[in-house]
Amino acid sequence: MLDRIDLEILRILKENARTRASAISAKVNLSVSAVIERIRRLEEAHTVRAFTVAVDQKQLGLDLTALMEVSLEHPKYFDAFCEMIQANPYIVDCYYLTGEFDFMLKIYTDSSDSLERIHRDIKSMKGVQSTKTHFVLKTIKNDTAVIPDTLPKK
Repeated sequence: MLDRIDLEILRILKENARTRASAISAKVNLSVSAVIERIRRLEEAHTVRAFTVAVDQKQLGLDLTALMEVSLEHPKYFDAFCEMIQANPYIVDCYYLTGEFDFMLKIYTDSSDSLERIHRDIKSMKGVQSTKTHFVLKTIKNDTAVIPDTLPKK
């Protein structure tokens, strides 16, 4: 069961996953060993799934971001579609939706030509009924997680 100290540790790690246990210890008023144990428990419980790096895609030459909505003809195409999405490194997020479209994809790429190739691959896949693509002009907020101030009451 998470408590307010766990939430504070998560906030600190979200801000900078490389924060040393000694620095976290000073902020949450626990011993270094207690902080390490709490982080280990958060990992074991899969509350913390990974420690990763946030990359500026533009620095890598991937300065075009697009969101693509995709609708399938029938649910029987779901698994094959998901496999294709998993195999494409330029598709960084894929959400299964309710509503008019079945999926929302987030794509980072270097050019409209590259996006066109990705779009063509998706459109030509068996079972894809329709797509709608949006170019992202500017990212206003891009966060990886929500750490609540308090835990919901059960």
